Amino acid sequence: MQQRAKDTRLSVIEGAARVFAEIGYGNASLTDITKRAGVTKGALYFHFTSKRDLALAVIEEQHAIVLAAGSEIVASGAPALDRLIGLCRMFGQQLLDEPVVQGGIRLTFEASAFDADVSGPYQDWINTAEQLLRQAAEDGAVRPELDAAAFARYLVASFTGVQMVSEVLTSREDVLPRIEQMWEFMLPALRPAPAK
Repeated sequence: MQQRAKDTRLSVIEGAARVFAEIGYGNASLTDITKRAGVTKGALYFHFTSKRDLALAVIEEQHAIVLAAGSEIVASGAPALDRLIGLCRMFGQQLLDEPVVQGGIRLTFEASAFDADVSGPYQDWINTAEQLLRQAAEDGAVRPELDAAAFARYLVASFTGVQMVSEVLTSREDVLPRIEQMWEFMLPALRPAPAK
């Protein structure tokens, strides 16, 4: 794909993400999206066959943005538990700063409206959390008997709920302090018992 076509495709995705984030999948029209993206309907249809196709592309781009930022944290030399906390903080910041992430997350919650399987990004996040928890247990930062797979799933569910409630109550203005609070509640459950 030529660079101009790639730029146009990304403009459409970004415009769509903003519209989906603001008014949701059901209320968004392709006219709204072309206006926000600053492209013609012809340009939109060159890249996407339908609103559903575009919604799936927004979710895919959102996941790619989160993975790219997350891979730097995961690859860092920080202790595993610190990396896991860092991933949550990074994702929370992206929910404030990144329109594609905002749109992708809203679409994930509305996926039944366009019959999409959006489990992939969640499964990736659960798998990463599980690996980091296992490593943290090996490092002695997490109690060794912890069921890493179960806790990883609980963590992702908790984070999802925290950011969703923050969106409903404060338009995510308090999402970062709520993520910190989530960890304040979780860390005592993870830490090894003190030696007697």
